[in-house]
Amino acid sequence: MNERDERGTVYLVGAGPGDPGLLTCRGAEVLGRAEVIVYDHLASPRLLDLAPPEALRICAGKSIGHMTLSQEAINALLVEHATAGRRVVRLKGGDPFVFGRGAEEAEYLRASGVPFQVVPGVTAGVGVTAYAGMPVTHRDDASAVAFVTGHSDPDASSGPQRLDWGALARFPGTLVVYMGVTRLPSLCCTLIRLGKPESTPAALVEAGTLARQRTVVGTLADLPERVAQARLGPPALLVIGDVVARRPALRWFEDLPLFGRRIVVTRPAGEADRAAALLEAMGAETLVAPTVEIRPLDDYGLLDSAIDHLADFDWLVFTSANGVRHFLDRLPARGRDLRALGRIKLAAIGPATAEALARWRLKADLVPDSFRSEALAEALAGHVAGCRVLLARADRGRTVLKDELERIADVVQVPVYQNADVPALPPAVAARLAEGLVDWITLTSSAITERLHALVPDSTHAAIERGAIRLASLSPVTSATASRLGWPVAVEASVYTWDGLVGAIAAYAGGEAGKTSV
Repeated sequence: MNERDERGTVYLVGAGPGDPGLLTCRGAEVLGRAEVIVYDHLASPRLLDLAPPEALRICAGKSIGHMTLSQEAINALLVEHATAGRRVVRLKGGDPFVFGRGAEEAEYLRASGVPFQVVPGVTAGVGVTAYAGMPVTHRDDASAVAFVTGHSDPDASSGPQRLDWGALARFPGTLVVYMGVTRLPSLCCTLIRLGKPESTPAALVEAGTLARQRTVVGTLADLPERVAQARLGPPALLVIGDVVARRPALRWFEDLPLFGRRIVVTRPAGEADRAAALLEAMGAETLVAPTVEIRPLDDYGLLDSAIDHLADFDWLVFTSANGVRHFLDRLPARGRDLRALGRIKLAAIGPATAEALARWRLKADLVPDSFRSEALAEALAGHVAGCRVLLARADRGRTVLKDELERIADVVQVPVYQNADVPALPPAVAARLAEGLVDWITLTSSAITERLHALVPDSTHAAIERGAIRLASLSPVTSATASRLGWPVAVEASVYTWDGLVGAIAAYAGGEAGKTSV
């Protein structure tokens, strides 16, 4: 199907049970072309960042006890935008066809003459149980699994009863009950009354696949009391069967080094997704809050002149991956390609910048051992004396590299992109900061640190100053900026890369865990 044919199509996309990393490749591809997204409450907000910035985002708000839009209104929205010729993504938690009313929406679309496609997702009964260390089937314990909903009261004497609870009590496999936390006591009592042994292992998993995941394990008889004591609530999944006993050996998610930590990623959009993914792979919950934006230049005069005279330079120096991308993306506008680099040598401030060059099949001739401007200037000093050096960088920032190299070389510095301050933090992140529901904030540059300092409320300043919210710094330069602003830095990366920063946070968290266990 070509792009023209896709217009006017609705894609029913399963977002998975919570962890944004569980979205399928097909789901990400469809989101990347969406013009309208109608999303549910349980779909990760980070998935919305995969859509084009100009795409219309509409919150359907469907969650337990809350509905921003009725099902009828959602159906009408899908048809309205599709018939206007737009590519529409209906982003639903879990899988669209597993307790998600996706079939009802598809039927409405078909009746309305609107083409649709279904992109399956990881349903909670498979994803949440895996993250909690409970296989739904096991050769020794269960050769079958039943997925059921706990919406209706199994003890109700009137009203529709779609489930045969007697048959479920005799079911020789694993029972996975969606949306059963509010009726947990009734569900457990009914199964026991109808013949399920009260000693049957059972567990309730709250917020499965997310960093706030909590699991309570017991038996069918005592699980309701244990859950009440732990104060677990929706969204939650009930698992009943012998496979629950496998959890001690198979649990893994809660044992990740950053499990449960809530970390704010302040890197610019475009860089934040990869940064957040690394933290999430270690069990953290990430809150993406860029404090600066990377924008194209308003005036390309200086950059275009430098590109037109590339043959006059001996070295081309990049201080960021963004600089690489924006510089090389500009070559076609001047009627040039990579051959324009000719004999020029390339320097990169660090491995991330060198990696950006490698994506263009270019190899950096020089990368310093320490990834900051002072180290790059020192490393270049032995190579550029008497040479012409083109320094491609942001339109603002420290000038130490230019200042140092100008002592021995002819240096031309040109902006290749803009750093612009964001006007405010995302509302959801601002609320979490104000409530103190954040453990860490990452700082990866002086500009980011200064802008964040200006944006956060007084309560956040106080929380940072007393150590309730910890700061993780990428480099000594960034740490010095934080210190000048009155902010204490808890950890600083020994290797000045994002991986190094994440490693420093994990080491600190591991030390905390060790002290707790003593």
